[in-house]
Amino acid sequence: MIKKRTSKALGLIALFAFLLVLPFTLKFHQQDFLIFLIINILVVVSYRLMTLTGEWSLIHVVLMGVGGYSSALLAKKFGLSFWLTMPLSGVICTLVAFLFSFPLFRMKQFYFLIGSFAAGEAIRLSWVYFKVPFGGPKGLRNIPSPKFTFPGLKEAIEIWEPIPYYFLTLTVVTICLWILYRLENSRIGLTLHSIHWRDVLSESVGINIWRYKTLAFGVASFFVGIAGALLAHYLGTINPNQFAVGIMVYVLIWVIVGGTATFAGPIIGVTVLSIVNEWFRAFEIWRPLIYGCVLIASIMFLPEGLESLPSKLRGVINRMLGKEEIEVNVPEKMEKVEKEEEHLKKWRTKSWWLLRKP
Repeated sequence: MIKKRTSKALGLIALFAFLLVLPFTLKFHQQDFLIFLIINILVVVSYRLMTLTGEWSLIHVVLMGVGGYSSALLAKKFGLSFWLTMPLSGVICTLVAFLFSFPLFRMKQFYFLIGSFAAGEAIRLSWVYFKVPFGGPKGLRNIPSPKFTFPGLKEAIEIWEPIPYYFLTLTVVTICLWILYRLENSRIGLTLHSIHWRDVLSESVGINIWRYKTLAFGVASFFVGIAGALLAHYLGTINPNQFAVGIMVYVLIWVIVGGTATFAGPIIGVTVLSIVNEWFRAFEIWRPLIYGCVLIASIMFLPEGLESLPSKLRGVINRMLGKEEIEVNVPEKMEKVEKEEEHLKKWRTKSWWLLRKP
């Protein structure tokens, strides 16, 4: 256990060292790509939090737009600093999510998916039709860049070049990912897992499923709102087409291809597919076809996502070498289910106050 933690810590240190050096070795357009990739990582990881409850929505990208529009309007109309508009955009997204949770969580599975799509399109079309204050189809322009103010300096330092904004984005997204990781491994995260795998059992011991689904929806919306604010202030412009359902389909493909069993799954998916997408930039017409082929191949040969590839390769190599595969007494999934069931028992014995009716 200690060796495993040490190797993970060393791996994270090496990764951060690589990320600190990486932007200085890239060209201008590649630095742009890197910033968008880091923002998209926050989008897919926050979306995965919602999928832990077993529900998949089509409103996530639109909520990212809510964060972007909120931060842009607060900065342009009220002159607020980026350091205030960014967290406020997350709060506004959370309030919007709580508002829509009342009708949406009366539905499940496919109906929830369609209901979330309808709610998202209602929000997005309001940006198109109302020129005041959203700017209509053209959106908002001249969104101010983040600024640093230090004592002793007459003028604030404006962050608009790729490398400084990259480090700003990397810092914000790293903090958000750490919070999401800690949340998933907390009591709340275990409860979300139990709702996904044992919803009837969870409800029978007094867990308020609607409350926890709403909580996951709100938290995921908060972090995707921050991602929207980072995107809007970097581009300096925002419009409704940036958050259409086609973009949401890409997010779904990133999450499905990467896998949702582990925290790193969506990160692997969005990173690999974004790099592939960049390679085929010259073949703009063929991009949807390529994404479709990748999705079909992933479902057929890697149904658990790219995150399961190392274990599958290990099994293939063992078979080629004639080694017998060691049977694991408790597979990872069963071990996770047992943890969830143990957690539910604790709810039953210790958390008596949860047995109250909602």
